Amino acid sequence: MITGLFNNGNFFFGDQADYLKKNKANPKGFFEDLEVNTINEDILASRLINFPEPIRRKLFPSHTFYRARWLAKIPVSIQFRTTPDIQERIEKLVQNEPFCFKDPRFSYTLPIWKNSLPPTTKFIVVYREPDKTAVSICRECSESPPLRKLKMSISRALNIWKAMYTHILKNYGKETEKQKWLFIHYNEIFESQGLERLGRFANTSLEKDFAERKISRTTNTNIDVPKDVLKIYNRLNSLSSYQ
Repeated sequence: MITGLFNNGNFFFGDQADYLKKNKANPKGFFEDLEVNTINEDILASRLINFPEPIRRKLFPSHTFYRARWLAKIPVSIQFRTTPDIQERIEKLVQNEPFCFKDPRFSYTLPIWKNSLPPTTKFIVVYREPDKTAVSICRECSESPPLRKLKMSISRALNIWKAMYTHILKNYGKETEKQKWLFIHYNEIFESQGLERLGRFANTSLEKDFAERKISRTTNTNIDVPKDVLKIYNRLNSLSSYQ
């Protein structure tokens, strides 16, 4: 939802930023570009095993497949490789300044992109409660026929959340210009103070009426969140000053 706040006509989202159609999870759209997603899928494919679908489905049903690798649980020790072709494709995209690209796979692939990003690029990290995210992931997988094959569970979804934000915090820790990063809680985009902070950081006007709390489908849960996951969540809250 947050990317739609920047849909003010000033930013390049990609030539096919509407290829993911609106659905119950995102009734206002995803604002993710096909080429951005494809580049990130190709980066992830360089280090992840790709089983033939009959074998994957029978022996490794929880193993992600092409186009579903945003749901991969990737150890923080893995380092991804780039190629001249991938860097050329990235450079072609980032020539369209100012741009605004969104993809959960950036949690893992950002170090590859940073090789080609303009020095003025800023990074926005949006997060929400891990239990609510886990419920949302499971719902998305149950409602999407292709993703249903993954047989997603709350436990696995929490581990995916943990993996993504562990990578993000690792990348942030290596950043020498931390003022280029903004951490913001999902709940803040529904509040004037959060929107003002986001607008100042991006130095742009926002489509403030875009975010509607009523279309958020996940409410409070009774899920017992592991302590190591809560530790990451608390660290994110500290970085965003979210109470």
